[in-house]
Amino acid sequence: MEIKQQLLDYIETNKYKYIEISHRIHERPELGNEEIFASRILIDQLKDNNFDIETDIAGHATGFIATYEADKPGPAIGFLAEYDALPGLGHACGHNIIGTASVLAGISLKQVIDRIGGKVVVLGCPAEEGGENGSAKASYVKAGIIDQIDVALMIHPGNETYKTINTLAVDVLDVKFYGKSAHASENADEALNALDAMISYFNGVAQLRQHIKRDQRVHGVILDGGQAANIIPDYTHARFYTRAMTRKELDILTEKVKQIAKGAAIQTGCDYEFGPIQNGVNEFIKAPKLDDLFEKYAVEIGEAVIDDDFGYGSTDTGNVSHIVPTIHPHIKIGSRNLVGHTHRFREAAASVHGDQALINGAKIMALMSLELIERPQLLKEIKDEHAHLKGNGK
Repeated sequence: MEIKQQLLDYIETNKYKYIEISHRIHERPELGNEEIFASRILIDQLKDNNFDIETDIAGHATGFIATYEADKPGPAIGFLAEYDALPGLGHACGHNIIGTASVLAGISLKQVIDRIGGKVVVLGCPAEEGGENGSAKASYVKAGIIDQIDVALMIHPGNETYKTINTLAVDVLDVKFYGKSAHASENADEALNALDAMISYFNGVAQLRQHIKRDQRVHGVILDGGQAANIIPDYTHARFYTRAMTRKELDILTEKVKQIAKGAAIQTGCDYEFGPIQNGVNEFIKAPKLDDLFEKYAVEIGEAVIDDDFGYGSTDTGNVSHIVPTIHPHIKIGSRNLVGHTHRFREAAASVHGDQALINGAKIMALMSLELIERPQLLKEIKDEHAHLKGNGK
């Protein structure tokens, strides 16, 4: 009980410092892989608390790994810190809260880790929202970085408090067609129309949608469709997302979409390029026993945990969940009708309610970590359950 209180006391004593950090990150939103200010301010807090810091991780200049290891052996508890913002919307997904809460939870655990044993690992994870070279957690998985931790914890702000929900695997793809330009009236017979190729591609995708599973998605936009109505375009560019319930199903769906692009190129005589702009994101393998531990401490500190159907999104935390038991629950920062990726959500991410969610989220993760270290049998059960679910493809 004394150690548990020490964790909570550290968070309460220092909460205004971390709320200020969250607000400063919120005021200076940075896109994925450009989070220079956000990563630096979080790293500085970890350095001040004697964490060892590595930067420029797995091809992500704004990524970091912060570790503190006790002399006494024990499990490695991982905290996932996100801190990128959305184009045009700033921190409308609340990553200022996510990154700061994970750092605060890790530092609070560090205050007692020498007594109980183990290792604290805070992973700074750029570009969760995707984009060029986006989804850094997938890079960390490929580089074997996630192999060094036993569990991975993070908490996402939302309109209610609830346990981890299912997410979809997603690929983010660029489709480009290259033709030959000509004047649309004088010598159109000499052209290879890249816009025709793109329109053929869109029509092909529309026809494919009739024949995909109900839980699969294909959607995209044209980023460059030509520059003048009287010039036949020699270049067009679109960006598409494909989504499915599992990586195995998604690979099949993405290949079908690629074949449509190939067919559109053949049909129009154009050349084409088709490929991902970022890491592929995998579906989430949930860890029910670990989520139960989240619910236990969320309720203990006064959060009302609900159970509901919230639909499906995607997150590169799913990639982490394929390696170790992982949670991605949500914590309430506003009204029931609050929707992510909106101006209202951005405002909520720096509100009094958002600040309290940051502090409560840090407390929940710190208390979870303490129990995982002090109860090795529980940690073993969580890891065994995860191995079983992963083996069953669930």
